[in-house]
Amino acid sequence: MSPRPLKLAATPAGEHLRQQLHALKLTRIEPIVDSIAQECARERVGYLDFLERLLEIELLERRERKVDMLRHFAGFPYKKSLEQFDYDFQPTVDRRMVRDLSKLRFLDHGENVLIVGPPGTGKTMLSVGLGLKVAESGRRVLFTTADDLVQALTRAFQENRLEEKLKSYISPTLLVIDEVGYLPLDKLQSNLLFQVISRRYEKGSIVMTSNKGFSEWGEVFAGDPVIASALLDRLLHHSHVINIRGESYRLKEKREAGLFSHSLPLTHGGDRPE
Repeated sequence: MSPRPLKLAATPAGEHLRQQLHALKLTRIEPIVDSIAQECARERVGYLDFLERLLEIELLERRERKVDMLRHFAGFPYKKSLEQFDYDFQPTVDRRMVRDLSKLRFLDHGENVLIVGPPGTGKTMLSVGLGLKVAESGRRVLFTTADDLVQALTRAFQENRLEEKLKSYISPTLLVIDEVGYLPLDKLQSNLLFQVISRRYEKGSIVMTSNKGFSEWGEVFAGDPVIASALLDRLLHHSHVINIRGESYRLKEKREAGLFSHSLPLTHGGDRPE
């Protein structure tokens, strides 16, 4: 008959161990050390196995906390995974490409992902899904709309702290810039966005969504085709393009709810990337 394992807290050594765990901030191990010790005693495993089990639990907890922190500071508008994307509703989206991108190899080469399509077709959801994958891998990601980005940079420029603000957009492993083209940019805003893209070129990946075909980008960027061409040159050099040509999720839901006539067309053509 094997001896009944004592609870660590019931011994001086056990209390000392708890104090050491607390001092080392091993917060996940401290409340469960007794149960793991008894489990190992029942299974007659050695001290090294006992230690390995404790450390595995602590490391897993720390990883989960880090991922939660990365998700929080990324600034995602919501948290929907790539696995939730409805490919049946948007059959023009290449599943194999998205599946390959989800492995995050594009980050190793500083490649970009451009997602182009009409409003409401799932561009933001794809960009968020990719961003979440990056956070889950333990790397930094920042999500912003194009308008928020240029507004923040404009304020920094006016307050003579542009370099400091630029670093916040250059340092993350992945920068997601959503809604390029929804609002036109003036000359200063276009140049500020160009600085971000230029400094990340071949160093840090960008995921960018736009409701405008590439041929329309000259209208978006201060009516200046030179700036638009310079931006596209850097974005497209090492890139993966997802061109969505389908219906709007939001309009579909409203139509199914009877908020407008079923005769209203929901299908959009969308420009093909050039």
